[in-house]
Amino acid sequence: MTADRRHELIEELMPLRAIAVLRADDTETAVSAAEAILAGGVRVIEVTMTVPDAYEVMRRLADRGSGILGAGTVLDAEQVDRCVEAGAQFIVSPACCPDVIAQGAAHGVLTIPGAMTPTEVVTAWNLGADMVKIFPAARLGPEFLADLRGPLPDIPLVPTGGITDANAIAYLEAGAALLCFGSWLADRGAMAAGRFELLTDRARAIATLIQEFEESRND
Repeated sequence: MTADRRHELIEELMPLRAIAVLRADDTETAVSAAEAILAGGVRVIEVTMTVPDAYEVMRRLADRGSGILGAGTVLDAEQVDRCVEAGAQFIVSPACCPDVIAQGAAHGVLTIPGAMTPTEVVTAWNLGADMVKIFPAARLGPEFLADLRGPLPDIPLVPTGGITDANAIAYLEAGAALLCFGSWLADRGAMAAGRFELLTDRARAIATLIQEFEESRND
């Protein structure tokens, strides 16, 4: 990914607002879940390294050619290499891992390391992160995100953990650059029961919320 394409990807991600964080028990379920979420209008899929054979899931989704593909729960430089080879366009970590940020930069892909405290956020940003994931967001809520945004208005923050249709707008109003929707969207109980339509319905609800939010900002 060239520097220009990297900038273009940031510009493409920002108005979409939503990342679907995908955890599943097997490869086929993960692919089916991703397809169901994409069908509902959420175009950004993060395949976590906790999915069995996550690299194969990424390859299959990359070959599908729709949506923006990322890798999550990435903890070391070797995983970055393999995720990029499998088609990942952005790399997400649960913590601030300097070698992951550096290796992502070497490949020219976006990096979104995890942080909680102001010190961790600034450290990740100074190491070259493109955005910083606030995790676990549910423990402190949108008010904490707004507090971080006060002294750090130029760092794009991405809350993760406990985001649903009930609180998504509150996080956006608090200044979130993107939102990561995890277990509420990629509902493992629904996946186990083969009810992928539930994932499509929830993705559609997210897409509608975001569209309404963006329209309200432009009024």
